[in-house]
Amino acid sequence: MLAHGDLPLFLVAALVLLITPGPAVFYIVARSVQQGSLAGIVSAVGVVTGGFIHVLAGTVGLSALVLSSPIAFTTVKYFGALYLVYLGFRAFLGKDQSGDPNLQVSPRQLGRVYRDGLLVNLFNPKTILFFIAFLPQFVDSTRGNPGMQFLLLGTIMVSMGLATDSIYAAMAGRASQWLRKTGSRLSYQQWFAGTVYLGLGIFTLLVSPARQA
Repeated sequence: MLAHGDLPLFLVAALVLLITPGPAVFYIVARSVQQGSLAGIVSAVGVVTGGFIHVLAGTVGLSALVLSSPIAFTTVKYFGALYLVYLGFRAFLGKDQSGDPNLQVSPRQLGRVYRDGLLVNLFNPKTILFFIAFLPQFVDSTRGNPGMQFLLLGTIMVSMGLATDSIYAAMAGRASQWLRKTGSRLSYQQWFAGTVYLGLGIFTLLVSPARQA
């Protein structure tokens, strides 16, 4: 497995990458602004679940197969982009909610929030590229089973991602709640979330296998 000297290096590198805002962070922040911290954290759990599925796929070699197949990669990319665009229009057309957003998200809504986060990350080609490009740098076949090393590193990283993403969700939800208390009647939450979702959809369309994470 990993040498003791390599693990701290991996942890530091992973933390730097995780706290740097990227598509997943922007998505979670948008969800928190739209529906509150609780929904943002649940969304982060969904995103992390999708990330762990990518780790499992990378461990057994499915991610490499997707990257090697233009048809498979394009299918994943377009499905992910269209789903984000769908979320964007759903945000624009949804009814604005006032008051404490955390108290207005029903269990059924939270289930949908979790599903959205999972699907957004599961069909995010950038996530596939990221794990394939980053994790193998810390895998050494002379120290044991490479697949198990990949799985261990990926599990550690997605666990760290849940913590950092949840912090972003809590901060964004608090900021949104404070802005609501200012008395503004503008449905900025809907417009912010919808714009972010549409922007991420366009960004997803621009991802190609040649553009490594």
